[in-house]
Amino acid sequence: MKGRHASPFMVPILLMTAVIITGCVDDGEDDTRDYRGLMRDLVIAISEHAGSVNEDAVVITQNGNELLFSDAGLTERNSTYARHIDGVGQEDLFYGYDSDNERTKEEDSEYLLKMLRAARDGGLEVLVTDYCRDTGRMDDSYERNHAEGFISFAADHRELDDIPDHPDEPFNVNGDDITDLDDACNFLYLIDPSAYPDRTEYLDALRGTDHDILIIDAFHDGEMLTGEEVASLKVKSNGGSRLVISYLSIGEAEDYRYYWKEDWSGEPPSWLEKENPDWKGNYRVRYWEAEWQDIIFGSSDSYLDRILSSGFDGVYLDIIDAFEYYE
Repeated sequence: MKGRHASPFMVPILLMTAVIITGCVDDGEDDTRDYRGLMRDLVIAISEHAGSVNEDAVVITQNGNELLFSDAGLTERNSTYARHIDGVGQEDLFYGYDSDNERTKEEDSEYLLKMLRAARDGGLEVLVTDYCRDTGRMDDSYERNHAEGFISFAADHRELDDIPDHPDEPFNVNGDDITDLDDACNFLYLIDPSAYPDRTEYLDALRGTDHDILIIDAFHDGEMLTGEEVASLKVKSNGGSRLVISYLSIGEAEDYRYYWKEDWSGEPPSWLEKENPDWKGNYRVRYWEAEWQDIIFGSSDSYLDRILSSGFDGVYLDIIDAFEYYE
């Protein structure tokens, strides 16, 4: 499992990768698709469906925050898209862009900050995940994000497989009841439970925290968390209520998911692209195709509907920046 595949805005590298892996998308058609627009459409459709299932469902997007704008110069805000999400996530804002535990270059931080400040000023909650392990850098990350009005998580492993020892308690810890995203002062992002001996110890570790938001995977060892288990995570150890959000990749397919079919390795469906060379078991998808979207949402067996039926408060959508691969 993973947090994020690579530094999300290293565009020249991503463009080069797209050419090497697939020669870009050569399906015999005149490739004039608006890949950003197609990703916006998918996020909007997911949001509308989530709202039809649970009107309070939270939708947060990670990376790819260029979609908040209708122009490449990041001057014209896309209000329709922004209205359909509750928050935006961003990795590597202050630490981790080029290398974990290293300060992100000022010009790269400023580029990301331009989008995140616009999101904040437009009423969206901003969740930042920085990758740093030195306590001084972790403290700096929390302080910098707090000064911007963002909530943040300083992850000591990019695999997002643990609860960091530092700080001793969550930044801006509180005993308040968290019922909306904008109530939150901090979050924990832990989507790989493999370091825990078993399901019980993993869930107990989560229950023992005081974070206002838990962003976790809906599955443990291939088995979905039950409604009872999810409900038990919605109470902080200090007694306050919190939100429990499920990770959901919509820009790549993962071969360890319940929806994966064995024969796809030899006879892939039309929407399935080649494996991401940086993350084994993760495959690029043509996210605009109906068959892929049917896997993600719209039926009782779809990924999103399963998540919501288990009682999660919403979804944290990853690989939003998949449009870069096709561009």
